[in-house]
Amino acid sequence: MSENLARQFLLREDVVFLNHGSFGACPRPVFETYQRWQLDLERQPVEFLGRNLTETMRVPRIALSAELGCSSDDLVGLTNATTGLNIVAQSLDLKPGDQILTTDHEYSALEKTWAYVARRTGAEIVVVKVPMPLLTEAQFTDTIIAGMTERTKVLFLSHITSPTALLFPIERSIAEARKRGIWSVIDGAHTPGHIKLDLDALGADFYSGNCHKWLMTPKGSAFLHARPEVQNLLNPLVISHGWTIDSKQPGAKGAFGNSPFIDGIEMQGTRDPAPWLTVPAALDFRRDNDWTSVAAHCQQLAQDTASRLGELTGLAPLSASQFCAPQMVAMPLPECDVVAVKDALLDKYNIEIPVFKWQDTCIARLSVQGYNSRPQMDLLIGALTDLLGLTAGAKRQAS
Repeated sequence: MSENLARQFLLREDVVFLNHGSFGACPRPVFETYQRWQLDLERQPVEFLGRNLTETMRVPRIALSAELGCSSDDLVGLTNATTGLNIVAQSLDLKPGDQILTTDHEYSALEKTWAYVARRTGAEIVVVKVPMPLLTEAQFTDTIIAGMTERTKVLFLSHITSPTALLFPIERSIAEARKRGIWSVIDGAHTPGHIKLDLDALGADFYSGNCHKWLMTPKGSAFLHARPEVQNLLNPLVISHGWTIDSKQPGAKGAFGNSPFIDGIEMQGTRDPAPWLTVPAALDFRRDNDWTSVAAHCQQLAQDTASRLGELTGLAPLSASQFCAPQMVAMPLPECDVVAVKDALLDKYNIEIPVFKWQDTCIARLSVQGYNSRPQMDLLIGALTDLLGLTAGAKRQAS
């Protein structure tokens, strides 16, 4: 399976690419569609950007909404999830003393976003420590709810965490936030194409995710979803052609006939929309290659590899299996120089994989996608065994 699929990707053959989670990798047929869109744009820029763009942008929105379980009217195309979450964070009316509740597992770019918002508004960031290892849903949810106060205005959570590759069970936390009048803002950077989503059922106020990671579109393709009741709270980061002065009025239309939410954010003047326009092609590629089966195989390969490494290190996983992202796993390592290990994996073994320290834990974060294979996992285990002296370490622990 992996050999046939590997030929459909553009990754260098001399690199063992185990880091799909960072920027994704685009299949050749989807990339070719992307280039055709770019060529169409260059052949008649005025027609493409000036006359046809509103209708053209609607097509991927409709296709993606079916995949995400939501209305296409509640979805807008963006370049990345960080942009979507910045739109939300910088739009919400926060005041001194208001609290933004979040966890100690969030992505650093968004930690900085909320720090910026807090400095500008006087709001306070409250970080709860998720109990580790994460073994039960109640363990997570009870911790989040215990952090809510009368001053909590925003609940910000990752759905799948970047540093620890955990799949947080966020449903009850979102429901409780709604009951208390707390805005829920979800970082779904790793979720589209990785786990099954039903955004309407989830009920988060705001949810932003990347398509260029696990959905495998080209870089620069993402979305922001907002419930209809809260769309009027949002302002674009850049005011451009799609914005109208009455955008906050009930029943208002954007400058191009969509809602102010869509037109104000999506229609930003001159930019290359080609990555977003490939969403239908990426969905077709997944269907044509039975990606449900591919993903199940990748999940098994990821979990097997993590278990093998755990047997060598004697270190427990960060969570029970149901709270681990299906195709991405943060594997604890013995105390080590993480930069030296990461560099040696690339320089000596041609393995591209993130190795870093999160809090007090050294981690190698493994991503497994359809182009990866069991021999590549064997190579990784052998390389880590060599670099970390795991055979000797395992004997010492056994004694």
